[in-house]
Amino acid sequence: MNRRTVLFWLTLGTLSVSVAAAAQQSGKVARIGMLFLGSPSTQGIRFELVRDELRKLGYVEGQTITFEVRWANGRLDRVHELATELVVARVDLIVTSGSQLVQVIRRVAGSIPIVVGIMSDPISAGFAASFARPGGHITGLAFQDSDLGTKRLQLLKEVVPGLSRVAFLYDPRGPDEATRKFAAGILQETEAAARALGLAAHVFRVDREGDFENAFASAKRARVQAVLQISSPLFAANRQALVDMATRVRLPVACETREFVVLGCLLSYGPSFDEMFRRVATYVDKILKGAKAGELPIEQPTRFEFVINLKTAKALGLAVPQSILARADEIIQ
Repeated sequence: MNRRTVLFWLTLGTLSVSVAAAAQQSGKVARIGMLFLGSPSTQGIRFELVRDELRKLGYVEGQTITFEVRWANGRLDRVHELATELVVARVDLIVTSGSQLVQVIRRVAGSIPIVVGIMSDPISAGFAASFARPGGHITGLAFQDSDLGTKRLQLLKEVVPGLSRVAFLYDPRGPDEATRKFAAGILQETEAAARALGLAAHVFRVDREGDFENAFASAKRARVQAVLQISSPLFAANRQALVDMATRVRLPVACETREFVVLGCLLSYGPSFDEMFRRVATYVDKILKGAKAGELPIEQPTRFEFVINLKTAKALGLAVPQSILARADEIIQ
């Protein structure tokens, strides 16, 4: 075999190895970890939204992408264990929701990117250096809740005649001081908004699902006329329990999102969480294609929706003014 022939076969062999390696790389199945505080029945829609959007982007489940999904079923104490399971499963990134979960997951995730569908102020919580350039391994979507609480109070005052006393449901828990401080700040700002509207606010602490009954009973004894839910992953994970207690004691509740209103909450005003989770898929796609999480800007919602449940209003004996109905983005009957 002459020198030219040897070089030909060596070159062909090298090309074959390169092509095989490239094919193997392009054929890699991405493994997406997803961890939620709730259960499939309460937060399953968020997984479905991300999966559907990734399908639209060309991913095929079982061929180019797989999902490792974990549910804490309302138990914050299980998040560390479940996050560790995802790390052991060697996921390429982790999708989650809520600042409380992020604080736990980041401790075990190491350099694994974390995409957050819904979080509060990521800068105060220590997740990001800035919205434009987060740095680190965390990115996603965030919103400020204090102004939204003010808007919900205003809507309650328009819907509930003679409203003067309102109860705040407040979850003070958090995995670290920064998270607890942020939640306390939201409560203080919302209390200030209540005073500005001439409302007396009564705060009732809810640490777990079992506290709803006592909180609503105490609110009823305090003769409040309405309830405002301060945003919390605990409440999102236990929406049905919250609404059931409100129905039992016949108190109108202003909640954070449409999902609560569908179950029987009187009204909500806030960002479309469904839309925020659809956007999560875009972050996942970019990271899988090589982008660094810390270089992807954290987005803030631009669309907010006001939803009211007329069936609940009628059950409470409330006549909702036409001016309110005209402003609603959705009326549930």
